[in-house]
Amino acid sequence: MSKEANVLFDIPGPRAQKRNRLLSVLVSVVLLAILAALCWRLQDKGQFEKHLWTPFTEWTVWRHLLLPGLLNTLKAAAVATVLALVFGAVFGLARLSDHWWIRLPAGAVVEFFRGIPLLILIFLAFFVPNKISPAIAESQFGQIQRMSVDYFFFIFGVESNAGVVTVPAFAAVVFGLVMYNGAVLAEIVRAGVLAVPKGQSEAAYSVGLRKNGVMRLVLLPQAVTAMMPAIVSQIVVLLKDTALGFIIAYGEFLQAGFKQVPANYHNNVLQAGIVVAIIYIAMNMSLSRLATWLEGRSRRSRKTSAKTLGTSGPPPAPGMTRQATGEPGAA
Repeated sequence: MSKEANVLFDIPGPRAQKRNRLLSVLVSVVLLAILAALCWRLQDKGQFEKHLWTPFTEWTVWRHLLLPGLLNTLKAAAVATVLALVFGAVFGLARLSDHWWIRLPAGAVVEFFRGIPLLILIFLAFFVPNKISPAIAESQFGQIQRMSVDYFFFIFGVESNAGVVTVPAFAAVVFGLVMYNGAVLAEIVRAGVLAVPKGQSEAAYSVGLRKNGVMRLVLLPQAVTAMMPAIVSQIVVLLKDTALGFIIAYGEFLQAGFKQVPANYHNNVLQAGIVVAIIYIAMNMSLSRLATWLEGRSRRSRKTSAKTLGTSGPPPAPGMTRQATGEPGAA
């Protein structure tokens, strides 16, 4: 073990190490005892009976309930992740603009969507357009509303019938995820760029680069590597937040596994919760591993070995040349 002091505390000595090992063993024994008592209690209540777990071993359950829900979850998460990253990059960089008429509106948008709970954003996207669209259709903005639905929002399944705009559950979930997580990602982007040492941008300006080139070629490549853990953490949050779609009857994985399966198979809520939780944990761990690999690959790709000009070694003494000192490489 290293003898150097840690940043937060000193390296424990032999007695402290023995005490820590003893405490670790005691805590492990207590946790195992609690787990054993919990399993015994569940066994006493019949929660380990075969017929409660059998549905999750049948292909029919996976094909008609679990896999469609899982596909809906992944679809909403994938679309929302791409759009949230774009939203975060655009508004995060906009908040760093030198022009107040760009910086202030971007900051207002980010703070607004950061301050609203995600569930409210989903409700607003699902219920509000249906209520206000008839009034908009009769106003001077009716043409803009119709063109927006016909040429853009139809991609997400939004429909307009006689001036009434109907937003499907998928579009409402994606909207809420994009607005909330995109606002958080915008702050991550802004903080990541500001965390790059000022000397980097000053050196770039000194060689004649404009701000666009400095941001694109110098600051962002370094900031992305530093931001990767925070970005991945937010994407994991986004993936888990797709479960809020069950509030508006979006057929995502939690609703399929935690509501539909127990309703059709002996009310096995506990078993369904355990299976759904394991799959969510597996997805989030896979995403984290992928991000760790990408971060490591990004860091390795930017490693460069500095090359010195001329020969190595200390410079000659004042008034002396390399030829006079007899060093190799002297002209």
